[in-house]
Amino acid sequence: MIETLRPGAHAGNARVALFDFDGTLSLIRSGWVEVMVPMMVEILLDTKSGETEEQLTEIVKEYVGRLTGRQTIYQMIEFAEQMAKRGGTPKDPLDYKHMYLDRLMVMIKDRIEGLEKGHIDPVTWLVPGSVALLDGLRDRGIKCYLASGTDDKYVKHEATILGLQPYFEDRMYGALDDYKSFSKAILIKRIIDSAENKGEEFIGFGDGYVEIENVKSVGGVAVGVASDEPSCAQVDLWKRDRLVNSGADWIVPHFNTTPDLLKTIFP
Repeated sequence: MIETLRPGAHAGNARVALFDFDGTLSLIRSGWVEVMVPMMVEILLDTKSGETEEQLTEIVKEYVGRLTGRQTIYQMIEFAEQMAKRGGTPKDPLDYKHMYLDRLMVMIKDRIEGLEKGHIDPVTWLVPGSVALLDGLRDRGIKCYLASGTDDKYVKHEATILGLQPYFEDRMYGALDDYKSFSKAILIKRIIDSAENKGEEFIGFGDGYVEIENVKSVGGVAVGVASDEPSCAQVDLWKRDRLVNSGADWIVPHFNTTPDLLKTIFP
C-alpha cells in the first residue's frame, strides 16, 4: 500500500527525518476535529448570522482542514475573524485555543491516564508500524526530529508515554503561546543554518501539507501519511489529495509496510 507519486525519487541523501506528530505517529488526539468544529459552530450560531448549523459546519470544516498541520492558534485566528465578519465580538484567539484544549482533554483524558499508568499498550495509540519505521531510520544513522502544531508540553509528554522519546531525545518541538517564535519551517532553517545538514538531506513524514511543503521547499523528499484515523487501515482520500498537492513523493496509510517502504525510499 505504498503509492509512488514521483518515480525515481529517493532518500539516499537523507541524514535527517522530520516527523509531524498527531496523525503521523500518535493517535492519542484522534477525533480532535469532532471537538474543534462543533465548538466553533456553537459559538458562531450565537452571532445570529442567519446561516444554518449545516452551513456553518461546512465553512468551519473548510478552514480547519486547510490549516491543519500549522499551529492550533492559526485555526483560532481564522475563527476569530469569522466571528468578527458576522458582527460578533471575538475573544483573543489564545482564549479560544485554551477553550478547545479544555474540551479536547475531556475526550482524551482516559487515553493519557491509561498510557501513564501502563494500563494501555502504547501500540493502541500509535499509527501502525511507527516503531518499526523509527527503528529502521535509526539503524541507518538518520537523526529524527519531531515538530508539531500541538503545544510543546503536550507533544513532549505524549511522545514520552508512547515510548517515542528515545528516538527523538531532545529533538521534540511543539507550538508555543508566542506562536511566531516557532514553526516547522523555522526548525528546518535552524538545522540547515547550524551547518549540520543541507536541505537535500531531509526526509519528511506527515499527514498535513505543512511539513511536506516545508521539507520539499528546501530540496528534501517527503512521505505523506494519509491515515484513515483511528483504524489507519486504508488511505483517507481527502488527506491524500492534500498531500499530493503539497508535493509528497510517496503516500502510505500507515507504516505496517515498513520493510517495503524502506526499500522504496532507500533504493
